[in-house]
Amino acid sequence: MFVCKLNPMRFTTIAKHQRLLSREPSILSSIALARFKSSNPFNTGILFVPQQEAWIVERMGKFNRILEPGLNFLIPFLDRIGYVQSLKELAIDIPKQTAVTLDNVTLNIDGVLYLRVNDPYLASYGVEDPEFAITQLAQTTMRSELGKISLDKVFRERENLNFAIVESLNKASASWGLVCFRYEIRDIKLPNRVQEAMQMQVEAERKKRAAILDSEGIREADINVAEGKRQSTILASEADQQEQINRAQGEANALLAVAEAKAKGIRLIADALKQTDGYNAASLKVAESYVEAFGKLAKSTNTVIIPSNTSDVSSMVTQAMSIYKTLTSKSKQSRRLSEEDK
Repeated sequence: MFVCKLNPMRFTTIAKHQRLLSREPSILSSIALARFKSSNPFNTGILFVPQQEAWIVERMGKFNRILEPGLNFLIPFLDRIGYVQSLKELAIDIPKQTAVTLDNVTLNIDGVLYLRVNDPYLASYGVEDPEFAITQLAQTTMRSELGKISLDKVFRERENLNFAIVESLNKASASWGLVCFRYEIRDIKLPNRVQEAMQMQVEAERKKRAAILDSEGIREADINVAEGKRQSTILASEADQQEQINRAQGEANALLAVAEAKAKGIRLIADALKQTDGYNAASLKVAESYVEAFGKLAKSTNTVIIPSNTSDVSSMVTQAMSIYKTLTSKSKQSRRLSEEDK
């Protein structure tokens, strides 16, 4: 027992279309290619239904049941296989068509539609040719959706456009027993002038970005130079300030050292004066200083004022020592008074 499912008329019809298209290629856009079906299996009483297929059984011309995959039994002559539906996911090519966007740009666009038969009964009796119907609906829906958006959004919102087309197709194909999974825009062809304008726009945008980056680089360089000068000025001023502080501290330390040296010298002189021969030593020191000072008078200026008794050194020393004694007695008296106050 052998069941033939191929229809020889299918190959004849295809050959006719090929000869027609070879003679008139321009007629391709006006031909609606129908789905060529194979002949339905002949009822032999015992039938084996392949996996992922649904066979529609009609009894005396009326729908009876849907055969499940595997072994099935039918009544010969009363039952016949009316339709065979494939339950696999199908990829249908949507032919290229012309669409106008919201900003009046003409596009040539095509796509691929992925669908599956969800209800074999509706796919058989709800529409004459479900694939042809869904193809035509996809074309009209795509033109309608493209007319709602501008050219720039066609490229940026391609995924949203595909989703909107699928949603519209599912609403219309629910009564045909079909479910659409996704629609993908395959190719978008623009007019030559529009392509040239878009290319010029892209080049202008790139030049704009390059100019912005160049200006930002110059600005950053100027900022860096100014910041460097600022930091250099601050560091130089801080260095100058530190130098002045160090110099002042050095001078202060030097003055302090000189003052301490003088104080130490004075203390040593005072201790020396307290000795037995301190008075004589002080007189000798005063005499030496007097002679040394008197010898330097003529070196500094031409005019010299000298006392009348320049040869009487002893009187000058005696006068200096009397002044020292007077100051010493006053110092002792003031020290005694301060101790009494305490």
